[in-house]
Amino acid sequence: MVRRRSEKKILGLGLDNEDGQTRVTRGKNFHLIGGSHETHESMQEKCVRLNEKLDRRGKELSDLEHQEFLDLAGECDMNVLNPENKGS
Repeated sequence: MVRRRSEKKILGLGLDNEDGQTRVTRGKNFHLIGGSHETHESMQEKCVRLNEKLDRRGKELSDLEHQEFLDLAGECDMNVLNPENKGS
């Protein structure tokens, strides 16, 4: 049996949309949904920066350990929900 490498994606949710537009963007390593124009654009920029950092390191998102992902996301100013820190 061949074990397939699991594909990992960043899911970005923007909740501040008041103009009625539906914004959805898919890219390498991410799916972004919703948000105002400004929020959606900001999420796109952060995901592009993260991908650029991965490319410079020669890594894929699925290669990262949990802490390494959190560190990279922090460098890109991403707001990350970290389920390992629930309640803190």
